[in-house]
Amino acid sequence: MEKDSNVDMSVKLGSMHCANPVIAASGTFAYGIEFSPFVDLNVLGGFCTKGLSIKPKIGNSFPRMIETASGMLNAIGLENIGLERFVDEKLPYLEKFKTRLIVNFFGNTIDEYVELASELSKLPRVDALEMNVSCPNVEKGGVRLSSDPVVLKEVVESVRKVTKKTLIVKLSPNVKDITEVALAAEEGGADALSLINTFVGLKIDVELRKPWLANTTGGLSGPAIKPLALAMVYEAVRSVKIPVIGVGGIASVQDALEYFIAGASAIQIGTANYIDPSITMKVIAGLFEYCKENNLKSLAELSSLNR
Repeated sequence: MEKDSNVDMSVKLGSMHCANPVIAASGTFAYGIEFSPFVDLNVLGGFCTKGLSIKPKIGNSFPRMIETASGMLNAIGLENIGLERFVDEKLPYLEKFKTRLIVNFFGNTIDEYVELASELSKLPRVDALEMNVSCPNVEKGGVRLSSDPVVLKEVVESVRKVTKKTLIVKLSPNVKDITEVALAAEEGGADALSLINTFVGLKIDVELRKPWLANTTGGLSGPAIKPLALAMVYEAVRSVKIPVIGVGGIASVQDALEYFIAGASAIQIGTANYIDPSITMKVIAGLFEYCKENNLKSLAELSSLNR
């Protein structure tokens, strides 16, 4: 990108200022370190780490990932190294980068969410927290936090009390009404929303006559879900006042532009990272060129069209 251009690519999410609105999505970018040979992390607006829990998590049995038409199913099971190893092994390497570091985190109880958010908030290098609320809440009999607006608001409020960092809530699409849960997260104190997470899907092995994944179902992501995700972003943008980060099936500049025109303030790129590890760089450059060619001073001019 040309440094002397008058195009402003920056975006503010809560108190976090990003140089541009392109963020690598959680679960597809590992801990950032793994992508550093392919991507200039400092050019990214930011990236979300692999979902983090207090203690290490092994994840589900294999097979746990399978390609589908225009996408993929995964049932990784939130495997991660846990908070202690993340701080000791990953964070020191990331200290040298200026890109925004967003830590995706989850828990099975409200207390676990609060404890993890509190500990992460003590780390100066962490710029924002992204709550994965698609997990079952064991305190509520396994009800998923994302599907109950009352419980969702409660857990967001509890986390909000222990952190001053930008708090992003990542919403599941597997709900009756996306606007209900979006409003609940906003009322709980979220600074921004990222939506959507994956859809529940199933693929059958017709030779073995059983599901491909050991977990039976998995999360569907990739181009197949983009029209669905885009519709939910469009609805959420019109129901809340906080920024909405569009996620789902973004694999090109054109895809990203659709989200901005729908009203998203920023975007996250996920599954496309597996196909082209440098896709985030290409989208950033492409968005900049689009703004120049169309005499736009910022991408916010697109986002405000349909808000």
